[in-house]
Amino acid sequence: MRRTLLACFAAVLTLASFSLAQAQERITGRVFSAEDGGPLPGVNVVIKGTTNGTVTDAEGNYSLTAPPDGVLIFSFIGLATQEVAIGGQTSLVVNMASDSRQLSEVVVTALGIERSKNELPYSAQEVRGEDMTRNRSTNFVNSLSGRAAGVDVKTNNNMGGSTNIVIRGYKSIMNNNQALFVIDGVPVSNANTNTNNQRNGAPGVDYGNAAADINPDNIESVNILKGAAASALYGSRASNGVIMITTKKGRKNTFDIIVNSGVTWGKIDKSTFVKFQEEYGGGYVQTFSPSETYNGVERPVPNFTADASFGPKFEGQSVYNWDAFDPNHPNYHLPTTWRFAENGPEYYYETARQSNQSILLSGGNDKTTFKVGYTRSDETGVLPNSELNKNMFNFSTSFDFTEKLTVTASGNYTRVEGLGRYGTGYSSANPNQVFRQWWAGHVDMKDLRDAYFRNGQNITWNWNADRNRPIYMDNSYWTRYENFVDDTRDNYFGYVSANYKVNSWLSVMGRAAVNTTVDYQGERIAVGSNGVPKFERFDRTFSESNYDLLLSANKDLSKDLNLKAYVGGNMRRSEMNSVRASTSGGLAVPELYSLSNSRTPMTPPTEVLEKIGVDGIFASATLGYREMLFLDIAGRRDQSTTLPEDNDTFFYPSAAASFVFSKLLDAPWLTHAKVRGNYAQVGNDAPPLSIYDVYDKPAAMGSVPFFSLPNTKNNPDLKPERTNSVEVGVDADFLDGRFGFDFTWYRTSTFDQILPVTTTGAAAYTAKFVNAGEMVNKGIEVSAFVVPVRTTNFSWIANLNFTRNRNEVIELYSQGGVPVTNIPISVNGVAFQGGVTLNAAVGHPYGVIRGTNYTYHPDNGQPVVNANGYYLPTASSSEIIGDPNPSWLGGINNTLKYKNLSLSFLVDIRQGGDIFSLDMWYGDGSGVTPITAGLNDKGNPKRDRVADGGGVLLPGVNQDGTPNTTYAENYNGSGATAYGYVANGGGGAPRAAYVYDGSYVKLREAAITYTIPASLLTGLKFVKGIDVSVIGRNLWIIHKNMEYSDPEESMSSGNTAMGYQSGAYPTVRNYGFNVKFRF
Repeated sequence: MRRTLLACFAAVLTLASFSLAQAQERITGRVFSAEDGGPLPGVNVVIKGTTNGTVTDAEGNYSLTAPPDGVLIFSFIGLATQEVAIGGQTSLVVNMASDSRQLSEVVVTALGIERSKNELPYSAQEVRGEDMTRNRSTNFVNSLSGRAAGVDVKTNNNMGGSTNIVIRGYKSIMNNNQALFVIDGVPVSNANTNTNNQRNGAPGVDYGNAAADINPDNIESVNILKGAAASALYGSRASNGVIMITTKKGRKNTFDIIVNSGVTWGKIDKSTFVKFQEEYGGGYVQTFSPSETYNGVERPVPNFTADASFGPKFEGQSVYNWDAFDPNHPNYHLPTTWRFAENGPEYYYETARQSNQSILLSGGNDKTTFKVGYTRSDETGVLPNSELNKNMFNFSTSFDFTEKLTVTASGNYTRVEGLGRYGTGYSSANPNQVFRQWWAGHVDMKDLRDAYFRNGQNITWNWNADRNRPIYMDNSYWTRYENFVDDTRDNYFGYVSANYKVNSWLSVMGRAAVNTTVDYQGERIAVGSNGVPKFERFDRTFSESNYDLLLSANKDLSKDLNLKAYVGGNMRRSEMNSVRASTSGGLAVPELYSLSNSRTPMTPPTEVLEKIGVDGIFASATLGYREMLFLDIAGRRDQSTTLPEDNDTFFYPSAAASFVFSKLLDAPWLTHAKVRGNYAQVGNDAPPLSIYDVYDKPAAMGSVPFFSLPNTKNNPDLKPERTNSVEVGVDADFLDGRFGFDFTWYRTSTFDQILPVTTTGAAAYTAKFVNAGEMVNKGIEVSAFVVPVRTTNFSWIANLNFTRNRNEVIELYSQGGVPVTNIPISVNGVAFQGGVTLNAAVGHPYGVIRGTNYTYHPDNGQPVVNANGYYLPTASSSEIIGDPNPSWLGGINNTLKYKNLSLSFLVDIRQGGDIFSLDMWYGDGSGVTPITAGLNDKGNPKRDRVADGGGVLLPGVNQDGTPNTTYAENYNGSGATAYGYVANGGGGAPRAAYVYDGSYVKLREAAITYTIPASLLTGLKFVKGIDVSVIGRNLWIIHKNMEYSDPEESMSSGNTAMGYQSGAYPTVRNYGFNVKFRF
């Protein structure tokens, strides 16, 4: 927040310049923060012994004339003054450290209230906007990964895909766990419009979440309010922490123009893509189908109806391959060589490209400030026919009507247009589901591409019996160009506020804000596809209005006592209206994608209308003693329309204290030190439409329409979930900003969980929502910085973050007097494909993975094999086989500067967190992966019959405890099977065999930036500076334990965005450059 405070003072009048008696030189340079490496605006630069000087601009640049043997003095409130000898140099880069003896750093807290960091009784961490634009991601939230302690950011590799952000662990079992996003004090939507099936790993499309619409070029800083005490003033929506975004503003008596242009290119990281065995082609058995004769030539034919790679060995045989049955193919009715394809699925992935262009104008006069910005982002993904375009407009202005009255207004509009977003989960629309799970090694992707573009038909390698359409999978190019999706999202956000200073210590602020999002999504299956042709569209409009009134007081009660108090109210009204409709029975006219083109009468659309109203009043007070001891109390009372009238009002209190004990110590090496502690209670509101039952309208029976009750009964007595939080911590700086740390211990307990309780069969419904259950999180957070080197020309700053969270489900609910100890957390409680579930299990961390495990021998603990040499799974499929929660998270961010050249890089670390891979489960089962081929320990092909020396000897023991000596057969008489998966009656490895450690160490991003000195721009007087950067993102996975995949990859956002992969997309490495002009 120091940059925000500095920017407020950057309009200080430039000190008058006088001619010096001696020779003058033009001195240029830049001023940076020694703590976080960011540029510092508004710093006073004065020639010692004179009144001549200047101030740094918005990017920390300065320029003035001075004698070559002079001394420059750099000063600003809150920073330690520095004197730097010019020494004949014409360019000076200075790093300024904090000074605890002066005004403390300002932090933007709940409701947009600015507070001194010196007095904060809770942990809050800042990420600078510059960090998110220098090396940007499509979704700015991804840029928070590794930069803040206590924040778990889980991304995916989809173009414009969802990001899951959880602060201090999952707290709600079935409700929302996402952090609240707030812009300039006003909450905004971060909705995810993906279907429930998509979030469960079933076929779907990831359309991303609304936070991706926030323009990173408009962000000054992001403050992360982690604990309940920090976010308590948001009441019933504060349980999950707050991402507090402060946007850029204009400054008085200045005029600045910043133009930013960047482009990156991306290629898939092959270490995160499946590796194929190259010995056997498609089929279930190692023999071809009966031979066929064309043009007098008889040749064998592969088994086109097989979706596995246990076919014949590649030995140069002459066969009629799939292309021999495409009349338009050059190989029509011609034999070709049976071999592993020259162009495998890697050929399918294209070079991604993202370009960003932005312009920002800002400035003001004595009474007015303004800022106007525009950003254009164009992206093409690694999949064919994929685009994502964004147009982002923003403006803000303030006007001092009088010395006491200031009016501020802000508006933001983002238009997102998507084409060909990626299919996810177990779906033919997801090419990775095909490549990773069912691919046939003899299929050449270039041939498939040419076959599609030759005549626009769905030419496939897996023909049906008539060889006129696919039996399993469409041509992958047909999928991208014919079965594509398109979408648009219009996102509006704006507010108007007025602040009136009643007197020197009292002010009142009123604010009205609105956030509106309009979504359209269209999905297609073309005539000629394997699936039933259709057109489905989803339309959604969300609008939220917030009205705030805030009375603020800042009064010195005596020489030693200061009181800061806030009293206010908030009125929130939101409405969500959505309609999902689809054609039925196919399309009457091919390529006409309209609901009116339904072949048979459509089923009724799914229509949802949700309205929420919350009225809140709140108050807080901070009593400070000698700027050393601070006591905080706060409370909020909410009344919500999502709750019954007799039970719709709740109160959320908090209390905190902080003690700056360094003020009592005379220790020159200790710059600042503070202990703090707090207690708070916050809520997680009941979802809309969860009180009273809403009737469903299924298809009519003949001509008679009817309505039915849902399977889950709502509850008119529901209460919001509540979270009690305790936090203690200490933060300290040493040696004038050379080293500092912030340590926090916390414990949260979330109770009155809203859970679906299963009912008896005699009831008219299968479940009912109730308040029950408790879940606890406790952990530690450490953030630290160190400046190992700091000289006039060179500095090295390292920021470190560490998070360790432990989660436990304490209780759920009782049924018939018997405690229930486990419930699945997947949507509607269904199992994921592959037979595993994510669960809330009493006594265990949230989200544990259940499935079949190995049977271990009681005497020696070794896995047991059966009489056929296969592992013996447990009889129960409810064994706990994994925990998706990480053991700890870490991040190391380094910035090195030498004069005008800087190098920054971020290492992101995740230790632990288990993942079940459906890709590997199916990939082994279908013979795709290398482990299913090659030689066994005897030196014979694994896929040969055991009688011929083949098979695999699995480590383990027999049921009597003796070592296993039975080779597992990869052939069962009618077909082949991997030893790891139940296929064609054989195999049978437990699901635990496909649970992997999700640890990783990543070089998340790196950038080299050169600031062209002003002395080289003398011919361009209107140019204040140019920064040229070479950038890279997702550059290197330094370490991971999961083969062929990125362990960070998830399918969506929400509670099930962990512990499960299906059709995982490979990581995209991005390289490029960025140029910033300052005028």
